[in-house]
Amino acid sequence: MALNEELRTFVKEALARGLSRVEVRSALAEAGWPEDQIRNALNAFAQLDFPVPVPRPQPYVSAREAFLYLIMFTTLTIAATNLGNLIFHFIDRAFPDPTDPAVVGSWVTERLRWAAAYIIISFPIFLTVSIRINRAIARDPVKRSSKIRKWLTYVMLFIAAGFVIGDLTSLVFNLLGGEMTLRFTLKVLTVGVIAGSVFGYYFWDLRQDERITE
Repeated sequence: MALNEELRTFVKEALARGLSRVEVRSALAEAGWPEDQIRNALNAFAQLDFPVPVPRPQPYVSAREAFLYLIMFTTLTIAATNLGNLIFHFIDRAFPDPTDPAVVGSWVTERLRWAAAYIIISFPIFLTVSIRINRAIARDPVKRSSKIRKWLTYVMLFIAAGFVIGDLTSLVFNLLGGEMTLRFTLKVLTVGVIAGSVFGYYFWDLRQDERITE
């Protein structure tokens, strides 16, 4: 979220006059400013013993950073989707349905190979890029506030939430129709665990950002 210039100026002048951060926060909250905007405005200035407020360095969006995050989230999506396909394949093998052409068709082995190939290529790339990004954040914590990082993380949360909602919808639909089978239940659990894990991790990561900046 872009920092309101009027709010930033007010915080700067208030701190310059010797008012404490608690007093500034209280006054802004009483005036009706949202908590996240107050927090961002206060965090724009370092807590240093100096006659005037010292601004913190602000994160900027670079093409390289956007490229790395796009690669990371794209490969994560590919790996997670094909992990689900791979598990589906083994569920179909363990609990076959003779009426399902996806089980008795000749292209089943090819589907398995494609899923495995996608995972073998995409997951190491995701892991490598993720480690590289985390190391860059450890060296420069300001990168945690990167706008592209937050935007793409929320996009990833949206995708994962979509899978979870679709998964639960399928479960309820089959429950209402009395068509619950072990094969179907295992597939629902597979999607729920994979999508839920992705959603849970990145939601937790965003919450960590908020705690750090408080």
